Amino acid sequence: MFIRDRFSDAVEVVGPVRAEIHLRSELSYLDVFVRLCDVDRRGRSWNVCDGLVRLDPQRFPADATGAVVVPVELWPTAHRFAAGHRLRVQVSGGAHPRYARNPGTGEPLGAAVTLRGGYREIVHDPDHPSAVVLPVVHSASQPFPR
Repeated sequence: MFIRDRFSDAVEVVGPVRAEIHLRSELSYLDVFVRLCDVDRRGRSWNVCDGLVRLDPQRFPADATGAVVVPVELWPTAHRFAAGHRLRVQVSGGAHPRYARNPGTGEPLGAAVTLRGGYREIVHDPDHPSAVVLPVVHSASQPFPR
């Protein structure tokens, strides 16, 4: 989870939100769930948008280091982060019960009888630049486009 420093000015985000997550896992079948939150001055977190991607080895091949790049499309949003608020990004291996559990075995979701747990490592370095891309349309330090 990443929590940004407080915004000094209001920031408006409108449009598609996406993340590119680089990760390593001992499982070949897993989910990557990304959620963007607005954290107010009292520390309360409000969900803004999220998305989930199901991985399998044919869809996302690993590089030489064992890392895979997972593009996650979050729901489009129109949200204003108030001055003094913070932005939180949560990355997890699922969001049950909102999304069906991934058994980690490759079995069909409705018929799986075996559940496998496993570690996941989010990678962020110059060769694996995990990021969230926000469509910022306005902030007090950036005037509206004309």
